Amino acid sequence: MSEYTSTKTIVKALSILKKEYPSWKAPIVTYIKNSRGTPYKILISTILSLRTKDETTTNAVKNLFGNANTPEEIIQLGKDKIQRLIYPVGFYKTKAKRIIEISKILIEKYNGLVPDSLEELLELPGVGRKTANLVITLGYNKPGICVDTHVHRISNRLGYVKTKSPEQTEFALREKLPLEWWTSYNDILVAFGQTICRPISPFCSKCPIEKYCPKIGVEHSR
Repeated sequence: MSEYTSTKTIVKALSILKKEYPSWKAPIVTYIKNSRGTPYKILISTILSLRTKDETTTNAVKNLFGNANTPEEIIQLGKDKIQRLIYPVGFYKTKAKRIIEISKILIEKYNGLVPDSLEELLELPGVGRKTANLVITLGYNKPGICVDTHVHRISNRLGYVKTKSPEQTEFALREKLPLEWWTSYNDILVAFGQTICRPISPFCSKCPIEKYCPKIGVEHSR
C-alpha cells in the first residue's frame, strides 16, 4: 500500500463530502460571505473567529457590524466600544486593538479597501496565512488554500499529507491538490471536522467516506 492516499481517492472523498456538507453547520466566515459580506467583513470576522467558538463569533460579528460596516466607521467606534461589542471572543482586547490598527492601515495605504494579494494581506498586523487565504478565497474568489486545525488534522488523518503544522499542510496541498478544489477544501473539511471527523473519538460509524479513510492517528472512534 502506498505511503499516501492518492489524489484520485481524495477527490472521490471530497465529491461525496461536497454533497453532504451543506446540511452541516457552515463556518462563521462562510456564513458572512453567503450574507453578501465584503472582503473587509470577511477579514474582520476571521480575526474575531481565531481561538473562539463559532457561536460566540457569530454574536460578536452581528454586534460589531450592526454598529459599523467600514474601516472609517469602525475607527469612529473607538477601542472601548469595540471591546464591549465583541466580548467575549478570545483575546477581545487585543483583537479590538488589531481591528483599529488594520482599519487605519487600509484607509491610509489602500483607500479603505482590503488588498487582494496574499503578500499584502500578510503584512497587516495579526493576519496569518489562514486569515489571508480566507480573504483571498471568500472575499475575492481567487485560488487559495486555507488550513486551520480541522483541515490540518483531517488531511493527515486521511493520509493525503504527512505534516506537522497547518502551514506545512498548506504548502503540501498546494503541490498536489487539484486547483478546482482549493477554494472549497476549507469549507468542506471544517464543517466535516466540526460535525463528524472530530479531533477526539470521531464519528466513524456515521462517516460517508469511511471506506476511503485509513484513520491515521485515530485511537478511538464512535
